[in-house]
Amino acid sequence: MKSKTAVKPSNAKFKTVEEYLSSQPGDIVILLEELREAIRDSAPGAEEVISYNMPAFKLNGMLVWYAAFKEHIGFYPRVSAIEAFQKELSQYKQAKGSVQFPINQPLPLQLVRKIVKFRIIENSEK
Repeated sequence: MKSKTAVKPSNAKFKTVEEYLSSQPGDIVILLEELREAIRDSAPGAEEVISYNMPAFKLNGMLVWYAAFKEHIGFYPRVSAIEAFQKELSQYKQAKGSVQFPINQPLPLQLVRKIVKFRIIENSEK
């Protein structure tokens, strides 16, 4: 069976989340929509935007970003959230302010919801 592979056109400049999603293969769109829905459910009232040419959510400032790559879905909840959830995120590859969810594994949607709620509190305390 062929593995899933996301495509992020290097020269594309997206104006909407729908444009971004339509640039991805169908199986990757399913993963992105699952992540999008988990974020949306956890942050009612958040605005969906394109920021840094990837889908993002804003509520009292930027909350989180996400994007598809060849082998993973990148999730960008800021450094503070990565540090706060270090133990739960330890099984995933990370960089400063980001985590990589492999596309061949189920997304940790409950953890994503917890992180988004953490970020909402963090933004409301600014």
